[in-house]
Amino acid sequence: MQRNWLMLAALGGFSGVALGAFGAHGLKAVLSPAYLDVFKTGVQYQLLHSLALLALAAGASTLGGWGQWAGRLFVLGTVLFSGSLYVLVLTDSPRLGMVTPLGGLALLAGWAALFVAGWKRGR
Repeated sequence: MQRNWLMLAALGGFSGVALGAFGAHGLKAVLSPAYLDVFKTGVQYQLLHSLALLALAAGASTLGGWGQWAGRLFVLGTVLFSGSLYVLVLTDSPRLGMVTPLGGLALLAGWAALFVAGWKRGR
């Protein structure tokens, strides 16, 4: 499973940098400052959780099932949170904003699962 988390971290980091560059250079002249900030928020959360997956990959063998759940929730949360922000900005579909909090909840649940994994590891 370490391999999977490592590859997902790399994919998230690669696409996060590419999307950040696209936002900074390709969308700057097209989007309003408010929408550009929304896009940047999606990129920041994606990159942050790619780093979390990278750390998870490094310690996956010692974190057990809760660590696996943390990774799954980080991936799901990133797709829902950042993905909904990207689509919202690029399509001007405010209804997608209803999905974003679900992604945020998945990210929070991932951090809670990682806490439990650490707590169980120290016992």
